[in-house]
Amino acid sequence: MRKKLYIILYMAVVLVVLVSCGADAAMKKGDKFYALGEYYDAAAQYKKAYSATPAKERTTRGERALKLADCYRRINYTQRAIAAYNNAIRYKKTDSLTHFQLAQQLMKNGNYKDAAKHFQTVLDSMPDHRRARVGLRSAEMAPQWKDAGSQYTVKRENFFNSRRADYSPMLAGDEYDQLYFTSTRNDVKGDELSGITGTKNGDIFVSTKDEKGKWTKPEGIDSELNSDFDEGVCSFTPDGRTMYLTQCLSDPSYPRYATICTSSRSDASWGKSTPLEITRDTLSSYAHPAVSPDGEWLYFVSDMPGGMGGLDIWRVRLTASGTGGVENLGAPINTEGDEMFPTFRPNGDLYFSSDGHPGMGGLDIYIAKPDTVMQGWKIEHPGFPLNSQGDDFGMTFEGLHNRGFFSSNRGDGKGWDHIYSFENPEIVQTVKGWVYEQDGYELPEALVYMVGNDGTNLKLSVKGDGSFTQQINPNVDYVFLGTCKGFLNHKEQLRVEPVGKSEEYVLQFPLASITSPVLIDNIFYDFDKATLRPESTAALDELIKLLNENPNVTIELSAHCDYRGPEAYNKLLSQRRAESVVAYLTEHGIAADRLSPVGYGKEKPKTIRKKLTEKIPFLKADDVLTEEYIKKLPEDQQEICNQLNRRTEFIVLRTTYGMFDKEGNLKNPPKRDAAKEAADDDGFDDLF
Repeated sequence: MRKKLYIILYMAVVLVVLVSCGADAAMKKGDKFYALGEYYDAAAQYKKAYSATPAKERTTRGERALKLADCYRRINYTQRAIAAYNNAIRYKKTDSLTHFQLAQQLMKNGNYKDAAKHFQTVLDSMPDHRRARVGLRSAEMAPQWKDAGSQYTVKRENFFNSRRADYSPMLAGDEYDQLYFTSTRNDVKGDELSGITGTKNGDIFVSTKDEKGKWTKPEGIDSELNSDFDEGVCSFTPDGRTMYLTQCLSDPSYPRYATICTSSRSDASWGKSTPLEITRDTLSSYAHPAVSPDGEWLYFVSDMPGGMGGLDIWRVRLTASGTGGVENLGAPINTEGDEMFPTFRPNGDLYFSSDGHPGMGGLDIYIAKPDTVMQGWKIEHPGFPLNSQGDDFGMTFEGLHNRGFFSSNRGDGKGWDHIYSFENPEIVQTVKGWVYEQDGYELPEALVYMVGNDGTNLKLSVKGDGSFTQQINPNVDYVFLGTCKGFLNHKEQLRVEPVGKSEEYVLQFPLASITSPVLIDNIFYDFDKATLRPESTAALDELIKLLNENPNVTIELSAHCDYRGPEAYNKLLSQRRAESVVAYLTEHGIAADRLSPVGYGKEKPKTIRKKLTEKIPFLKADDVLTEEYIKKLPEDQQEICNQLNRRTEFIVLRTTYGMFDKEGNLKNPPKRDAAKEAADDDGFDDLF
């Protein structure tokens, strides 16, 4: 009997030792995963070790509960984190950091009353703990924000969402008809599960609108852009040709540092990403890129030295030769907490997420508006329901309107993020302009100078389709000057009145070529005469406006006939017609020495430009409408070609008229005014 008892006791001791060894081994594995940042795998090992630790080993059990809580906190398992922190406190493994982090998790769970108690516990022992003070204020303000609500409406967009994480949406395209976002759904490349999240590594997906304006099923970008590693959180340059994205490579023996990469678009395909060197620091993370609306700065998130604590938002200048001049945004944007996911509304407002400002729990979205008086930023909290007790981040906007998409893990027990839409029905007045070659295509290299009598002075780039969109203010007079190298300028004026709902004004900027003949459309003469018909005045008045906007230009005004009729007679008739147009222009204030009337008769048949072939399909670009060419066509097509040959055009002869005196000196040399140049370097301050 005694021998049997000894055997039982021996086996119990062996079992305890084995369990203890198993727990220790699990802790070592967990610590290794933790050091690599693989918190999901570390949590699995810590949980095994915690469960294998006898309850009487209170100190050890408390330490392991605390490590488990830290992992759950990092992977957004909020409920499990709260339970683990409470266990650590129960086993007397507690300090101010434990209470602070538990309070943060309680905030994310919407338990503001208990969160306030734990923040207060921290302040009782550390009265100068600024983050705890902010946390206590958050716990007091959050219920008020929730009760007050706001004008925002929010909706979960399940069409884009999967059973895994979907986050950081970004609208793109000239009409905002492309939605890029990051997803860890099963369709991503690679089969390996991330040790950080327990899901597959993220890829960038895209959904586009079809011809009916409906979103199509999201698909992973089918190019080398996505890899077996983590890609996501993308942003685009204003011309849409370059993507900045975050990539996180895997290394089984080295911590994973996020890096920012770039990808260029060729036709409709994104190329393989290449790392962007921001600094030579290889031991810091660089993530969440956001290109400023003017394309001159890249905003990003980093934990590099020199920050204010945790993750900060930084920016670096983008130049033709690369990046240069890294700046920390500083206060009031950055705090001792984490500031992440910067993004811009096209009007210049910076949106970002933070757990260091007073908020409702987790990451809240904040708006940083430029403060021209203080030369800094003014921070706003947009309230509920844009913000919630969960993590809210990753805003993207449909143009200048306050609507678009964002991501949040609100209400998700596993802490996974999903895509939501939002809208704030504020009144936004905008102007949309189109810059294009007169009788030709859009001019994506154009610039538009915008001047308002409220002090507005902007230089606007256009998109790939030659368009621009800009917010405007009521009770302001604006002047817009469309410019492009190789073309004459075109000016438009706009008076903006107050309105009761959002409104968009549309302006056209047809630019006349300096090097090619420009058709003056809708010029009509009496039959077989040179007399201008009354319906010609509208087109001629536009020509007068163009010449007044470009006072240093001289032109040849030419009239043309078709091949039918006596050649000498047609040449004389076209000369008289050209002179009739010149007479009209001089009668309306255009100097005669800026105009050269020439009648060509049939000598210069029209050369077809590509744009015209879209309206007249039987013609091809660069066809010349000679008599020989026309006579080979069917009669109905012959008449169309003859009509095209009967035309009035102008071509620019000089662009320096009136600029020089008799000695060849510039009449009005620019005067250097440093103060004025600092305020306005575009040379168009006298548009009014």
